[in-house]
Amino acid sequence: MKQMDIDWKPLMLVPLLAVLALPLIGSGSTWLTLTVAGLAMGMIIFIIASGLTLVFGLMDVLNFGHGVFIALGAFVATSVLGAMGDWTGSQELWRNLVAVFPAMLIAMLVAGAVGLVFERVLVRPVYGQHLKQILITMGGMIIGEELIKVIWGPQQIPLPLPEGMRGAVLMGDAAIEKFRLVALVVGLLVFGVLTWTLSRTKIGLLIRAGVQDREMVESLGYQIRRLFIGVFVVGSALAGLGGVMWGMYQQNVIPQMGAQVNVLIFIVIIIGGLGSTGGALIGALLVGLMANYTGFLAPKVALFSNIALMAAVLLWRPQGVYPVASR
Repeated sequence: MKQMDIDWKPLMLVPLLAVLALPLIGSGSTWLTLTVAGLAMGMIIFIIASGLTLVFGLMDVLNFGHGVFIALGAFVATSVLGAMGDWTGSQELWRNLVAVFPAMLIAMLVAGAVGLVFERVLVRPVYGQHLKQILITMGGMIIGEELIKVIWGPQQIPLPLPEGMRGAVLMGDAAIEKFRLVALVVGLLVFGVLTWTLSRTKIGLLIRAGVQDREMVESLGYQIRRLFIGVFVVGSALAGLGGVMWGMYQQNVIPQMGAQVNVLIFIVIIIGGLGSTGGALIGALLVGLMANYTGFLAPKVALFSNIALMAAVLLWRPQGVYPVASR
């Protein structure tokens, strides 16, 4: 896999966008608040998009049903956190984390298990057929949303932040929400683990080798199909984790939340280069910053700002910031 340090130009996009926004916003404290909020939002989007990035970049599968794992993870979290009211109601952050981490873990396990079934029943028969993949995975997402309604109901369910994660910390005159800082840490951990796994471990080496030359790897006695199934399960689990974070970010969940986030996810992976983990991180941070800056400066155009951002990046690099084809 191409190392990100070979090309530094895309890495400059995030600080460049932040610097350009400073004179438009005017107030340094407001700019800092918006910047941290945008980076945190970007990290959450990256966690969600990283799963789809893995599945597309390593397996060449267009999974338009990715949103169902997002929603599933969020709804599982409402049940787990709802049963741990004594821990989420505490003012002590460590007690909140004791509740949140099991919720994340269980959400990932459930989403990964459903992803295993999803791959076996829906995706496996259409490997290498992109149009059929789009149609059948979209159908799978619709079915998944209806099953979520059967289990949890069609109504919006609140997912309030634990007491210790509410409020903000002051950095000078800027108020930084505590949950944003938690999101930054979780996002960096996910990126670090993915990068290390794909570049420094035997499993990552086998997966990347299998993408390049499947027959050669199989001739050495390795089951590439099993590795790719594992990639799909991990991608689904990451979507479940992202769903927990997004639900806590919004503080409510609905069965359609995954479909609503899908647009942002695909903007991110297109900017990133259709399968690049590092590119997806840059794309997600750009999307998060752009959404927060335009939401403050020009709310009426905020909905279109990320599409404009994607168009601008593609005019500069038509294949995305770190295209898979060049790795």
